[in-house]
Amino acid sequence: MQLLQQIVNGLMLGGILAFVAVAFTLTIGMLNFLNFTIPALFMLAGMVTWALSTAGPHLFGFGWHWVYAALAGIAVAILASLLIERFTYRYMKARFGDATEHALPLVSSLGFLIVFEHLAMTLWSSDPQRFELPFKNTSLHIGGLIFGIPHLLSLISAIILVAVLSAVLKKTRLGRALRSIAENPNASTLMGVEVQRIVPVVFVIAGVLSALAGILYAASYGTVTPFMGDAIATDAIAGMVLGGLGNIWGAIAGGLLVGLVKVLAISAFGAEIEKIPVWGLLLLILVVRPQGLFGHTQTGKGKF
Repeated sequence: MQLLQQIVNGLMLGGILAFVAVAFTLTIGMLNFLNFTIPALFMLAGMVTWALSTAGPHLFGFGWHWVYAALAGIAVAILASLLIERFTYRYMKARFGDATEHALPLVSSLGFLIVFEHLAMTLWSSDPQRFELPFKNTSLHIGGLIFGIPHLLSLISAIILVAVLSAVLKKTRLGRALRSIAENPNASTLMGVEVQRIVPVVFVIAGVLSALAGILYAASYGTVTPFMGDAIATDAIAGMVLGGLGNIWGAIAGGLLVGLVKVLAISAFGAEIEKIPVWGLLLLILVVRPQGLFGHTQTGKGKF
């Protein structure tokens, strides 16, 4: 029973990792660069939700219900993501053209990560803060197993959102435009796709996914910190690569697998070596199957 509970815990953690892995997959699949600001968006949403939900009557004379605080956290993450798009993709592309691929956007996104983390540290200190929900019981007990409700919501929401996203990418005009940009942005422009209007959509989606993951993580573990996104980001990147770059369903599978391996490793050997099994598995997969468990292709048509 204890092993079964650890498997459940691993899958629940994997639901949160899947959100972040899909956000990474979208930006690297569509725009071909690794967006290092995703952990900052994850953190901003969690910390803004905590700050507003604990502000109480001191904020504009009324108390913030945690749901409204969460919506504000998502909005802040979206605005931050659009700011990042403006200066890590659009500005660099307009000024330097193809010379920006792929180092300059990556480095500038890393700069935004550091700025946002230290801004949060300045506003709220670097100490972990207690994230409290208005209800005490956040677990379901089924057949002797304990399911965390925020974790369960993460897993279910990730699957639903990716199913919707997959349908949008395959069956809508917006989806065709996004896939054409993923394949060849220059050719897309010649074919009439308004790249400068479509690319922000990718950042908005990444912001929403990262924000939801950050809020659900804070609700699940009851704490927030300016650096809460860093550890999650490394595990999510591992999940993205395991699933296959550019494969959003692979990102979910990879996130679940990483969560499972991580929790089982901690249960068996302790928290000191939690990174070794995850990254050892990643290295093994890269040697045996470099394209990941679900594979990827080099063209935008097949990525999603």
